[in-house]
Amino acid sequence: MPTDENILSILADVVETDEVFLDLDIPLYDRHILDSLKTVELIIAFAEAFGVEVALAGFEPEQWATPRKIVAYVAREAGR
Repeated sequence: MPTDENILSILADVVETDEVFLDLDIPLYDRHILDSLKTVELIIAFAEAFGVEVALAGFEPEQWATPRKIVAYVAREAGR
């Protein structure tokens, strides 16, 4: 089962900044920390690490707008 720390570590690796640890409500897309390419990288990383499958067809960026939302989403999808 993923922990919040594991999820944030993967996020920080993909977006290449530790800001995600410091402010869980930082607007990732608005600040251009997360873009479409990084989102796909993140989806792949979460699938490999936790078996979380995200359908790109139904993906809503608002679901992943902040680190807090990403942690909640991945935890929920991983059945934690």
